[in-house]
Amino acid sequence: MIIVKLGGSVISDKKVEFSFREDVVRRIAREIAEFFPEKRFMIVHGGGSFGHPLAKKFRIREGLTDDSKRFGFSATHLAMLDLSGRIVRAFLDEGLPAFPVSTSSVFVTENGEVVHGDLTVVEMLLGLGFIPVLFGDVSVDVKKGIDILSGDQIIAYLARKLRPEKVIFLMDVGGIYAGKPGEASLVEKLRPGDIEGLIERLSGAAGIDVTGGIANKLRKAREIAEYSEVWFVNGLVPGRLAGAIRGDTTGTVVSKRP
Repeated sequence: MIIVKLGGSVISDKKVEFSFREDVVRRIAREIAEFFPEKRFMIVHGGGSFGHPLAKKFRIREGLTDDSKRFGFSATHLAMLDLSGRIVRAFLDEGLPAFPVSTSSVFVTENGEVVHGDLTVVEMLLGLGFIPVLFGDVSVDVKKGIDILSGDQIIAYLARKLRPEKVIFLMDVGGIYAGKPGEASLVEKLRPGDIEGLIERLSGAAGIDVTGGIANKLRKAREIAEYSEVWFVNGLVPGRLAGAIRGDTTGTVVSKRP
């Protein structure tokens, strides 16, 4: 089984609220269709310009601090259901049996980290020949009441429990770079033990912000590599996903820890 992460910057323009790149998602579906059903797949997608603006507006990360947060919690979830529905519809139109799974009904968090996940339905769907589609979402949190659960956190949990053959992150750049994309060289191969050193080197490079997105992705990749091979490829370039599935594309591969 292969897990494919559809990054928010691939499936939408994060500068335009509720934008959806249907053509990109359909092309991604066609690339997966080249290998399905001989290979099984699971999709996890980010919030893009659907979930993130609302999560920020209602400050969901702060927890359930006042009554308005309940409305924001629901509104953010509805936006993610909208996005997930569009992705599933695109997959169905391309002949793939995708099925949406509401993340907030599967996982419980504690301070934003998964403490409980019931994967019974997900595993049954895989066994029945479906492609489960999960997504970054709001979560019920045992400490804060409510929180946000990212797609990358979901994938780390899934990798630990389901041990996929590989995990492929689709990004809007060519992979992991030794500095600024477009200026520095692409890091084609990484070992899990090299990741923290790379983050430290990037932190020392002028203009490189690794406090959030890329540092978190690399650390999650290190976790996932305990169980699976990890790829980072440009999801906006046709053929890169298919190449990662085959194992012969341009991008960054993090080897599975021996």
